[in-house]
Amino acid sequence: MAGLPLSFAEPMLLFGLLSLPVLWWLLRVMPPRPRRIEFPPTRLLFDIAPKEETPSRTPWWLTALRLAAAALIILAAAGPIWNPPAGATASRAPLAIVIDDGWSAASSWDARVKAADELISNANNDRRGVALIPLSEPTRDIAIMPGGTARVALRQLAPKPYAIDRVETLGAIDRFLKATGDCDIAWLSDGVDSGHGADFLKGLSKIVGDRTLTVFEGGTPPAMALTAAENAAAKMTVKVLRANGDVGSGTVRGLDQKGSPIGEAHFAFAPGERETEASFDLPVELRNDIARLEISGERSAGAVQLLDKRWRRRAVGVVSGSSSDTAQPLLASIFYLTRALAPFADVRQGDRGGAPQQAVAQFLDQKLPMIVLADVGTLSPELRERIDAWIEHGGVLVRFAGPRLAQADDDLVPVKLRRGGRSLGGSLTWEKPQHLAAFAPDGPFAGLAVPRDVTVNRQVLAEPDAVLPTKSWASLEDGTPLVTGERRGKGLLVLFHVSADMRWSDLPMSGSFVEMLRRIVDTSGYASGPAPGAASEAKAETVAPLRTLDGFGVFGPPPSTAKPLAADFRDRATLDHPPGFYGPADGPLAVNTLAASDRITPLDTSGLHARRANYTNSEPRDLRGILLSSSLALFLIDALIVALLGGGIAGLLRRRVAPAALLLAMLLPMGLPSPIRAESAADEFAIKATAQTRLAYVITGNADVDSIVKAGMSGLTLFLAQRTALEAGDPVGIDPAHDELAFFPLIYWPVVPGAPKPPQAAIDKIDAYMKQGGTVLFDTRDAIEAPPGDNGASQTPGMRTLREILSSLDVPELEPVPREHVLTKTFYLLRDFPGRFDSGQTWVEALPRNEDEDTASHPARGGDGVSPIIITSNDLAGAWAIRPDGQPMLPLSPGEPRQREFAFRAGVNIVMYTLTGNYKADQVHAPALIERLGQ
Repeated sequence: MAGLPLSFAEPMLLFGLLSLPVLWWLLRVMPPRPRRIEFPPTRLLFDIAPKEETPSRTPWWLTALRLAAAALIILAAAGPIWNPPAGATASRAPLAIVIDDGWSAASSWDARVKAADELISNANNDRRGVALIPLSEPTRDIAIMPGGTARVALRQLAPKPYAIDRVETLGAIDRFLKATGDCDIAWLSDGVDSGHGADFLKGLSKIVGDRTLTVFEGGTPPAMALTAAENAAAKMTVKVLRANGDVGSGTVRGLDQKGSPIGEAHFAFAPGERETEASFDLPVELRNDIARLEISGERSAGAVQLLDKRWRRRAVGVVSGSSSDTAQPLLASIFYLTRALAPFADVRQGDRGGAPQQAVAQFLDQKLPMIVLADVGTLSPELRERIDAWIEHGGVLVRFAGPRLAQADDDLVPVKLRRGGRSLGGSLTWEKPQHLAAFAPDGPFAGLAVPRDVTVNRQVLAEPDAVLPTKSWASLEDGTPLVTGERRGKGLLVLFHVSADMRWSDLPMSGSFVEMLRRIVDTSGYASGPAPGAASEAKAETVAPLRTLDGFGVFGPPPSTAKPLAADFRDRATLDHPPGFYGPADGPLAVNTLAASDRITPLDTSGLHARRANYTNSEPRDLRGILLSSSLALFLIDALIVALLGGGIAGLLRRRVAPAALLLAMLLPMGLPSPIRAESAADEFAIKATAQTRLAYVITGNADVDSIVKAGMSGLTLFLAQRTALEAGDPVGIDPAHDELAFFPLIYWPVVPGAPKPPQAAIDKIDAYMKQGGTVLFDTRDAIEAPPGDNGASQTPGMRTLREILSSLDVPELEPVPREHVLTKTFYLLRDFPGRFDSGQTWVEALPRNEDEDTASHPARGGDGVSPIIITSNDLAGAWAIRPDGQPMLPLSPGEPRQREFAFRAGVNIVMYTLTGNYKADQVHAPALIERLGQ
C-alpha cells in the first residue's frame, strides 16, 4: 500500500467496500407512510401510554457504526499484513539477489543483510534456488545455491571500502539471466550514485526485460562521507557530504595516529543542501597531530578522512638578502612569498634588521621543515655545514635567484651555475621575453597547467651537462631551466632561476606560483634525526600498504589484493589501492575513499519498471485478528444500543433475572487467562529447539557477559556451517530452572564471579541432564587472572564460584584432557584448547585406567558416552564472538597469529565430540578389532 508498510493477501476483496453505500441506503429505508383516516373515537386512545416505541428512522450514528463493522469485516477478509515480508511473491522461479556492497552500503549493512536473509528464507520455504550477486565483484561466478548455502555465503559478504562501478557487473548479470531463463530479481540498493548510475539503470532495465524486479531502497539512514580536508591558517576544515536530506546535523571527531581524540567539530546541513563544512578551531600544533577524521556514529570507510604529512600545516622560514625589502615592502620578495605560502603554511620571517645568516641559524635551531632563501648570496662555512646536515635529515631548502646569487660562487644549488654574460654565463636580458614550456612529467609540478601569460626576462643559467635534464622541473620555451631540484639524503634542494619578486619575471603574480610552492611544501616533513631501520628510502617510487580500512572504516592488515602505489598518489581508493596508510610507519601516505573533488548524489530509480520495497526493522504482523475482533466489538455495541432503545434489557432484567445471571456466569470465564497460553509458550520453545540442532548457553543475567556469549555461540555456529556438514540453528539462551534442557547436546555455562548460586531446582535439572547424556561446558573465563604457582588456577574468583555450583552436583572424577583423548581428534588434531587466553587447562571426566598397561597411556574413551562435564578458563566464547560486520568482538591474549583459528577449531571438536564421541573412540581401537577379526 503506497506510503504505508501494509499489504493484502487478497486485495480483490477490497472492492467489497464499494457496497457500503448500498448498505447505507438499505439501513435507511423506511416503510411507506400510512394513510390518515379521521375517526373520532380514536381520541380515546390518546391518553393510553405505549409500553414500547419504535423510531421512525434509524439514527445516523447507529448506521455509521454498522457500516464501520462491515468495513472491518471486508478489510479482514482481504488479509492485511503490517510490514509484509519484503519481496514475497508467488513465483517458483529462482531468486537473484543483487547487492550494493560499496562503502555507501556499510552504514546500513545490517539492514541489508536482514532483508537478504528474509528473501533467502522465503525462497527456501518455497524450495527456490538463490543466487547472490555483489556488484563489487564483476568477475565472480554467479551460481544458483540452496537456501542454506546462500545464507552462509551471505554472512561472508562485507562492504568494500571504495566506490563500486555497477556497470562492470552488467555483463555477468546478463550472462546469468540468459543461462537461467525465468528468474526473479531483488536489488538491495544503497540509494547512492557512485558513478555511471544512469548507464547502470539503463543497462539493467534492458537485460531484466519482463522479469520481476524488486528494488529495495529507503527505510535506512542516508550515507554520509568526508572529503576535501584542508588545514588552513586559522582552522582545519573538512567537507561533510550526504546523499539526501534526512540527516540534519552531527559531529566530526579528530583522532591522532594512536586513536586518541584531539577535538570535535559540529556540522549542520541547510534544508535541501547535500554539502556542509565542519571546522576545528585548534592550535596548529594540535591540528598537525590529527591523522584521522570521522563522523561520529557513521560506520563506513567514506565517513573517514585519513591525513598524512601533506595535511600538516608546516612552518616555513623566509629569508631575503635584498635591502629593498625594508625600503619598499610591497615590492619585496618576502611580500610575494608570504602571500603565496600563507594559504597552506605558517610563514615565519627573520628579525628585521638582522643579517640573513642569523635568520637562517635561528630557523635551523627551531628545526623548521622548510626554509626559503630569496637572493641570499654566499654563506659562512659553519652555517653551510649545518644546512647540509639539516637537508640530509629531511629539510627542504628553496632558493630564488637574484643579483647576489648570480654573482656568488655558491655550490649550495642543485646544478652548477654560470657567471657573467650569456655567452659566459650569469644574468641575461632578452629583447624578447620567454614563455614557460611544459612541466617535466616526472617532476613535482607534473599535471599543472602551463600559464601562458607568464613571461621571463632574466634568469641565471645552468651549465649544461648530462644530468641537467633529470634535474629540470620547469623550463622555458628555449629549453633553459626555470626550476631545478635534486634530493640530498632525505631532504630536497630546489632553485628557482628567477627572483621571487617582479624584477626578473611576472611568475610571482600568477596562480601557478602558488601551486608550485604548494607542491614543494607537500614534499617537506619535520626535520629530525634519521629514523633507524627506515622502511623505505626516499628515492623509492612506490610504497607498500601498511594498514588499510575495511568497508566499516576499521583499520586492519592489508588484503591480498592490495598493491603498492606511487609515492605521489593523490587519487581515490580502488580495489588495488584500498583506503589506508601506505609506506613507512614514520611517514605514511594516506589514501582515502573519496577524492577532494568527489560528491555523492542520490540514485534516481524512478525510471525502472520495478516493484518498490523498504528496509524494515520490524516483523510482519497479521491484522486480521485485530480487525475481526474490532468488528465483533462494534456488533456487540450495536446489539446493546438496539436493546436499550427497545427496552429489551430492562424487560430481561425484570422477567429473566435467573437466566441472565446464568449467562453472565458462563461468559465471565471467557475473559480469564487460560493455562493453555502458558502451555503454548512451552510448546513454541520445544518446537524451536527441536526443529534444528542448536547449541545452548546459560543466561547469567549479566548483560555484557550474555551479549558476548550469544555472539560467541553464533560465531561458532557459523564456523561449523562453513567447515563441517553441520548446519545448526541459531543458539538459544536458556534458564536451567525453567527451560527444558534435553533438547540440546551441549550447554555452555559462563561462570560470573560472585554470582549467586542457582536454585536447587536448576541444580537438579542440570544433574539429570548430565546423567542422561548431555554435556555442560563450564567456562570461568579467568585464566589470565590466575596467580602464579601450581595451584594458582584454582584460586581465581571464577573458580571459587564454580566450586559452589558443583558442590551440589554429582560430578565424576576429573582430569586434564589426555593427549590421546577423543576430544583432541574428533574433527581437528589438537594439542590444547585455547580461547581468548591459552594458559588455562581443560578438564574432562577421568578415563578408566588399565592396570596392565603403562599408566601414562590412556584409552581414547572408556565407554560409549561422552564426558558429561567440561571445565575451562580460557574464555572460549570470547574468542568466538564476532560483530555483525564479521570482525572479532574482543582481543586475544597473548594474541598469537592463529590463536583465534585454533579457538574455533577447539569449539568444533567439542561440538563434534558431544554428537559423535563414541564413533571416534571406536576408530582408535580399529587396529585391535582388525587383529581379532583376523584371528
